[in-house]
Amino acid sequence: MRFQHARAPRLIRSLLAATALVAFAGALHADTARTDAPVPLLWKVSDDDNALYLLGSFHLLKPDDYPLSRDVDAAFADAEKVVFEIPPEELGSPALGMQMGQAALRTDGTGLDSELPAETRQALAEWLEANAAELQKLQMTPQTLQLFEPWFVGLMVAIVEMGKAGLDPSLGLDSNLAQKAAQAGKPTGGLETGVQQIAFLDGMDRAEQLQFLQESLKTADEGRAEIDKLHAAWRQGDAEALWSGMAAEMRKQFPKLYHRINVERNDAWVPKLEAKLSAAGTDDTLVVVGALHLLGEDGVVEKLRAKGYEVQRICSACPVR
Repeated sequence: MRFQHARAPRLIRSLLAATALVAFAGALHADTARTDAPVPLLWKVSDDDNALYLLGSFHLLKPDDYPLSRDVDAAFADAEKVVFEIPPEELGSPALGMQMGQAALRTDGTGLDSELPAETRQALAEWLEANAAELQKLQMTPQTLQLFEPWFVGLMVAIVEMGKAGLDPSLGLDSNLAQKAAQAGKPTGGLETGVQQIAFLDGMDRAEQLQFLQESLKTADEGRAEIDKLHAAWRQGDAEALWSGMAAEMRKQFPKLYHRINVERNDAWVPKLEAKLSAAGTDDTLVVVGALHLLGEDGVVEKLRAKGYEVQRICSACPVR
């Protein structure tokens, strides 16, 4: 099967925007400081007595993506609790990393190369040779990667490439706000478990896994351009660009995967978010999830709006309409 670059959906971007598990990678890079704060993807959803702030995360960021917008600071200050995709204490647990590795291990006694088309096998070998030092920072070697399923190797390739582009998982928006919540004594929670997120990735069929790996092996120049484009759209708070860049093509080309990793999870989260809105008292909650989950008609924002809640985007830097 020959990889068709022109028609390939951006699975790497979509999956990395949809799952917080990329936070397992270590710090890889640093850049210089910048003065303008990112424009947040931030919505407020209200009922009669309390509110949810929904904030679209980028799971790997740069030092110059901080400080955050005053809109985010205000939402954080107003919220009594901060909720993430995965509870911070679980995401930072070594046990979750072990579970991820165990789920990704091959079980048929073969190496990864045995199921790869010749072109992909060659591309992977060349990438591994060029990036051996970067892999070592993640405590991986070319030999150990042969023990894993294509989805896991594709994830490692993507994390390395994003690190080379200056993006650091330890600086991700989730990590930053989790640290602030701990310092402020605000309780935290999660909408799902790490095991559930692992299952979404491990549940890809073989064709999807191969596509994921193949797309992650694009040339460094093309990969850097795609990463920079997505990061810039997030910094600009450009919901339309992010939707078309992350989700629309994925939904068209891989509807089953898109439904499993985005729609099913959004549908599972909505009742949990409604329960927070309907809870007694006036406590507000800041909810921090991958930006993909908030965008488009399948996103949590529109699903809550369709249920009759008052929804407004909070964006002091956006043009007045």
